[in-house]
This record gives sequence, structure tokens and C-alpha cells, in this order.
Amino acid sequence: MPPATSPGSHEARYVTRRRTPDRAARIRFRRAITLMLMTLVVPGSAQLVAGRREVGRLAIRIWMGLVVAVALVALLAWSSTSFALWAGTNTSVLNLVRFVIMLVAIGWAALFIDAWRLGEPLTLVRNQRLAMVGINGVLCFSVAGTLLFAAHLITVQRDFIDTVFTATEVSEATHGRYNVLLIGGDSADGRFGLRPDSLNVASIDQETGETVLIGLPRNLQNFTFGEGSVMAEQFPDGWTCDDCYLNSVATWAGDNTELFDDAEHAGTQATIEAVEGITGLKINYWVMVNLKGFEQLVDAVGGVTINVMDPIPIGGFSTPVKGYIEPGLQELDGYHALWFARSRHGSDDYSRMARQKCVMNAIATQVSPQTVLMNFKEITEAGSSMMETSIPASELDNFIDLALKARKHEIGTVSIVPPQINTAHPDLELIREMVAQGINPDSAPEKAPEPAGGADRPEQASPASPVTNGGSVGSKKDGYAANQSEDLASVC
Repeated sequence: MPPATSPGSHEARYVTRRRTPDRAARIRFRRAITLMLMTLVVPGSAQLVAGRREVGRLAIRIWMGLVVAVALVALLAWSSTSFALWAGTNTSVLNLVRFVIMLVAIGWAALFIDAWRLGEPLTLVRNQRLAMVGINGVLCFSVAGTLLFAAHLITVQRDFIDTVFTATEVSEATHGRYNVLLIGGDSADGRFGLRPDSLNVASIDQETGETVLIGLPRNLQNFTFGEGSVMAEQFPDGWTCDDCYLNSVATWAGDNTELFDDAEHAGTQATIEAVEGITGLKINYWVMVNLKGFEQLVDAVGGVTINVMDPIPIGGFSTPVKGYIEPGLQELDGYHALWFARSRHGSDDYSRMARQKCVMNAIATQVSPQTVLMNFKEITEAGSSMMETSIPASELDNFIDLALKARKHEIGTVSIVPPQINTAHPDLELIREMVAQGINPDSAPEKAPEPAGGADRPEQASPASPVTNGGSVGSKKDGYAANQSEDLASVC
């Protein structure tokens, strides 16, 4: 057995010199890692303990100020939905938040780099230096990248608002309701914005958000325009020409834009004047939806669930039938949801109108705020390409609030369709009575209005009835339940 090495011997001094640098390096490495983790938890704390007190104090003060500000804003948003919606739709506020987040990302990344420097990486062994660079890179890019992505989402929202909600004129509610004309533009034939394919008025209670959808068929004829309007001056006896339908009003206006204040939206203005003359309602705003772009929106929210009652053809008329949407409770993507809403092969316009209302109801009731947040970027990108509107950005928070309130109520429907209305020779007085009663059922007279021709008004089809046509409960002769209902969901 070799003799033990004495403390003062040459061998003992060699072992001490050999082990001491390794131990010191491990201590320096732990210190370096600690400084970076401190920067992750409280930016500026690493500088404060490492001797750069002025930089550390400034960074910590800024950090604490931001924490307090975020907490106050979160408290206000939790206690006041109107504040949250205002802040989330005000482009000036969004710009400010975006720039603050970008500055925080840059400043935080700089503090991570400085914490790495304060860790004295050149005094570490090679493997420790490499590990320190890797850890610092992960922390720096994950924190800064997350913040910059948040800033990007805010930019997407701001651009969406700036692109779509460009109008500035605010329209006050009429008799306690906002009446918004929803126009489905047919882009398939290259005439988006010129020939409406679907027309509905959403009449919304300004306090409760309770909504009634008023459907107008595109083939309605022989009607008058709103009093004092451009179209009323041009057609004082009404839209009575041969083969003149409601959806052709926009085409005529598009060929005579010099008569209108806003030449770009002449077709929309003329259509509004027609709808006001037909329904007796004042239209506050309009929303034009490109039905082809509608596919993107449905895909962006993950699809919609629809109760398909009959096989719905995909294609038809000018194109071959390529398949069918099969009956049953179906989860439809954008392509199939669009065909469910638009298909006419083997059915009629009024059955299609009923199906369109069922699609509207599905989107309104199934798309939750959580879904919007999770698919925010896709929804805004789809919206920018598919929608125009006269709703100004300043009113956006109000309408989002009304949309959230509307989810608590059933959606009612009134449609200007047979058998109640003869679309070739409509009774305008009867139409206005139907609209008024649909909006305010309590005002209905004891006897319901008779359909054109004097026959007794047919009973509304029961949602449990097995009688369907073209995917809708009811028939053209007896009426479709989704076109006349106080609870749209129950007949879809």
C-alpha cells in the first residue's frame, strides 16, 4: 500500500491546482444560468445583482409598471365588456399596444444578451460555454418570439378593421332597432357587388341584441322604392318592367352610377332603397358578403354542424351534379356548407332561402368567442377577402356586444315568400304588416293576415313533420318552416 500523500507535498499541491479550476468553473456556470433565469422571471434583476444597478432599477421599474398596467386593464375588461370591446376594436389603442409589445420584446431580448455577458462566458470551459449559448438562445427567442407573434396578431386585427370597416357615417337606431341589410354577392359569374344572390335584413334590438331575419327573394317583382330616394325619382311607378327582379336593381344602378352619391356602391344603395320601399324599414347599415369567400370563413372556424334533411346536390343547372351532401347531422366544411346554402337543383328558391337561414343560425350559435380567439388570424384573413360593410369602425364594439347578447335569444324569421306572398305581384301592405309583426309579435292582431288570393293562411310546418323538400321542412305550397319562425333553431 503506497504511503499517504502529506498535505504539504508536491503531489497534494498538484491535485489542488487541478481540481480548483473545475470547481470554480462550475460555480461560475451556475451563476451564469441563474442570471439568465432571473432575467426570465423579473427582467432587470440580473443586472441589479451583478453590479449594473442603474440599468437593473430602470428595467425593473418598467417591468413592474407594465405588470400593474396589464392587471388594471384585465380587471377593467373583466368588469366591463364594453371597455374590452372598445379596446379590442379601436385601431389607435391597437397600434399603441402593438408598439409597446414590440419594444418590450426588443428590450427583454437585450437584457437576456446582457445577462449572458454578465455571466462571463469566456471564463467557462467549452461545454459550459456552448450550453450557456443554447440556453440563452432558447430563452431569448422564445420570449421575444412570443411577444412579436402577439404584436403580429394585433397588426392583423388592426389591418382587418382598417380594410373592412372604412365607413365613417354613424346611423342611429330606429324605433330601438338596428336594421342591417345582409347581401350575399354572387362572385361566381364575375359580378360580385353587382348582382345580389341572397338578401336578408337583420333587425336587431339595440338593447338586448334579439334578432329577426327578414328574407327577401331575389325574384320579387312590381314593388316601389323608398320615398324620396334616387330610384323612386327614376321609377315613380315602381320597379314594374318585364323580367325586372329585386336582384336586377343593383345591375341597373351599376350602369347608371352618375345618379348616386357613391358611385362605387351605387348598386348597394339602389338595393337598400328597394328594400326600404318593400319592408317599410329604415336600413341603418349594410354588409356585403362574397359567397365564394364564405368558404374560407367556415373553414376558419372549423366548420359548422348542420341537420341535413334531404340529399343536397353539389352542382346542377349549368354544371353536372358532382355528388350529394348526405342526410343526417353533418359537420360541413366551407365547400359543403356553401353548397348546402346555394344548391337549387331539385328544389326551389324558397327552400334554398330556408337553408340559408339555417346556415346563418348555425354560425351565429356555434361560433363561440373561444373559437374566434383560437382561429383569429384565419378568421380575419377570410373576412378581409369576403366582406364589405358600411358599419364604421367606431360602431364595431357595439355590434360585437349585440352579437354576444343575441346568442342568449332565439332568432326569429320572416320571409317575403309564397304562399303568403305572390312574388310576381306582391301585396306591399301585407308585407309591411308581416315585417312589423315579426319584429314585434306582441303587436299582432287577433287574426293573422291572409295570404295573397284570400285563402286561409296555411299552418306553419311542424319541425317534427317528416314532410321536407330540398332539405327544408315544408314545401313551396304550404311554406317552409325556417322562413317563418319565432325560433329558427327549432326548425333547422
